[in-house]
Amino acid sequence: MPSAPDLIIRNARIPGGRVVDISIHEGRVKHVGAGVGGAERTIDAQGHLCLPGAIDMHVHMRGGARQSYKETWATGTMSAVAGGVTTVVDQPNTIPPLTGREPFRERVAEATSGSYCRFGINGAVTPDADLAGLWEEGALAFGETFAAPSSYGEAIGEDDLKICLEQLRGLDALVTIHCEDVRDGRDLNLAMHSELRSGTGEAAAVQKLCALLSAGPRSHFCHLSSDASVRAACTSFEVMPHHLFLSQELFAADDAHGKVNPPLRTEQERKALWSAWEKIPVIASDHAPHSDAEKSGLFEAAPAGLPGVETMVPLLLRAVYAGRCSLASVLQKVVMRPAAILRITPPAFTPGAPADFAIYPKEPEKISAEHLHSRAGWTPYEGMEGVFPRIVTCNGMVIYEQGQVMFGAGEWARGQGYKRSHEK
Repeated sequence: MPSAPDLIIRNARIPGGRVVDISIHEGRVKHVGAGVGGAERTIDAQGHLCLPGAIDMHVHMRGGARQSYKETWATGTMSAVAGGVTTVVDQPNTIPPLTGREPFRERVAEATSGSYCRFGINGAVTPDADLAGLWEEGALAFGETFAAPSSYGEAIGEDDLKICLEQLRGLDALVTIHCEDVRDGRDLNLAMHSELRSGTGEAAAVQKLCALLSAGPRSHFCHLSSDASVRAACTSFEVMPHHLFLSQELFAADDAHGKVNPPLRTEQERKALWSAWEKIPVIASDHAPHSDAEKSGLFEAAPAGLPGVETMVPLLLRAVYAGRCSLASVLQKVVMRPAAILRITPPAFTPGAPADFAIYPKEPEKISAEHLHSRAGWTPYEGMEGVFPRIVTCNGMVIYEQGQVMFGAGEWARGQGYKRSHEK
């Protein structure tokens, strides 16, 4: 006799407009439709929008002995689930960087003990990295690979990059690349920061990297920030919410709370990037928190990076509600395409799919750092509007409800190399 579901979500309005009941058993969708029987727990979605949990393929969860004051796996993934994100992919420019088996294992252990949602961890691409070892240990992908310097990431030389790319091609691994052309000069304010790391320079760097990538491996460009870069891209890429929703003009000239790599652009450049919406495969947050104290000092000395995993989906849904883009296009960019690029199974309203869902109200609310969960304690979107979830499930468990993170459902999304090495 079939076992009863663990959870039923009743009266959920799914994409396309149907109102259905969703039964969930052992972390997977069991049935979607009407007339579902009883369960250990039942949630009434009251006709509100129910979406698959988002996959944020670019976050920096900080943590470790030296960066926990910025963020931890607990606070960072609390922030994720409170924003409707149920899978995060951590970048390897940690302290120490994830260049070998031992630091990678330590990072997995830290994430396993602290994460409130599903997570993947990337391996670093440096001249001394044990790429094959990292792949066997379970790296989901490699990078972001710094083809230009950034906070906590030194640029890899072209010759070393070619050697690494050849190794990754042999592994059939995905490499993600940070592309910029960085000029020398004083970096005293937001306008100067953007001039030193210009959108046209970024596009030129993308074109140069495309030539190197022509023979493989599978590749993906991180955080493209200009419409010129979008046009130049030869492979999949991501755009960040801060380049769609923020511009230099929203900050005081020397306010380092707006300092990020690639930089915030002018309002005109921001609007041009929106015009390329249909060409953008992926939206990811590049959640890179720093403390308010670090961002409140001299601009030139302040680290680059913004918190954003909790506000990514709410900002995009506000844009959907305002008629700026379609819900279907948002789901492609934050669920389906990230899953396909990473070769992981996305949550969906089909039997057997991971039961990661978020239920959203009809009304937006003001974004306030006071109500967010990141340890950063501030947000560049203060006062803007977003549509935040009321209930979130991950792996079939209710992990967030009415403003409270309930408990963790952390599950490690291992890369293909781990699966292959353990099948032998």
